[in-house]
Amino acid sequence: MANIKVSIMRVAGSDTGITLPAYETIGAVGMDLRANFKNDLRVSGITLQAGQRALIPTGLAIALPNGYEAQIRPRSGLALKKGVSIVNSPGTIDWDYRGEISIVIINHGAGPFDINHGDRIAQMVFAPVTRAMFLVVDKLDDTTRGTGGYGSTGQG
Repeated sequence: MANIKVSIMRVAGSDTGITLPAYETIGAVGMDLRANFKNDLRVSGITLQAGQRALIPTGLAIALPNGYEAQIRPRSGLALKKGVSIVNSPGTIDWDYRGEISIVIINHGAGPFDINHGDRIAQMVFAPVTRAMFLVVDKLDDTTRGTGGYGSTGQG
């Protein structure tokens, strides 16, 4: 397991009382991110109706080392219990982005879902990046599967 150093800062107007991301267990891969609303929503939070989505601020910005990304993923408990997920899952934070991390949350559940100031809303996982270089060819090599697409490798 590799360790990387990631600089983190709170953005202007964020609540410094909100816990910074941390690994909750020794085997955890992701760090929980929390809603960090500006003053106007700190008391009320927001309610997402079924099918509704919203951009939720975390109040944090990071600086990743070159060659790494941060992936923003749904929290499995929210997905199972409430039907809440992330629209662009996984979201990607590029190593050269320095703005606030915000999460596009969607409510796939049957009823309303409340997001309160400080709630754990997503998780952040760090990963090395591999970049591709295309080689234009006239023909691709043959495989057993060939051009078989969706559902071509069996049932289910």
